[in-house]
Amino acid sequence: MALLQDLSEHLQIYDPEERQMISRVSWDQYEAVLADLGDCPVYHVTFLDGTLEIMSPSRRHEVNAENIGRLLEAYLEETRTRFWGLGSTTFRRVEMGSGTEPDKSYNLLTEKEFSDLAIEVIVTSGGVDKLEVYKRLGVTEVWFFQDNDFAVYRLQGETYERIAVSDLLPDLDLTVLAVHAIRPDPLEALIEYRRRVRGEA
Repeated sequence: MALLQDLSEHLQIYDPEERQMISRVSWDQYEAVLADLGDCPVYHVTFLDGTLEIMSPSRRHEVNAENIGRLLEAYLEETRTRFWGLGSTTFRRVEMGSGTEPDKSYNLLTEKEFSDLAIEVIVTSGGVDKLEVYKRLGVTEVWFFQDNDFAVYRLQGETYERIAVSDLLPDLDLTVLAVHAIRPDPLEALIEYRRRVRGEA
């Protein structure tokens, strides 16, 4: 276990995350970039009012996103909550001048055009205002995972408000989810988390 922790810390030291910002980009140019990149998982692209952000996520970023996704899906399975995992699907609305690719996204209870829940892992700050993008897309809830903790935002009318507990999943303990998401052994974390959700631990 100590070896896993040491390896994880070593990889984070040599784990750059790169972000490029380009201004005065047209919608057609944004669409062309998406077409050129295709389903390439190396880059995440966000567009807002002519500003294009191209981000190459770090290993730590991707590991956290995958861990959170697996744990959340385990919770949804154990609680028999219907869900559709949309991954990092590109959501965009030309009339709103916005588009993005969440780290993880989900529809809950019923399938819809845009996700109910978007999850963003934040390793480095800066870049396009993601809440503004998600507001224009009409995403109900956005979770930011930063510094090993979740910040939850709920769309209330025309703005997002930070809330302590998810309205979509009010019984989900995000503190417990966060603790398991950063454990060095993802398999052990998943096994223990499932037991915890079942009330066995």
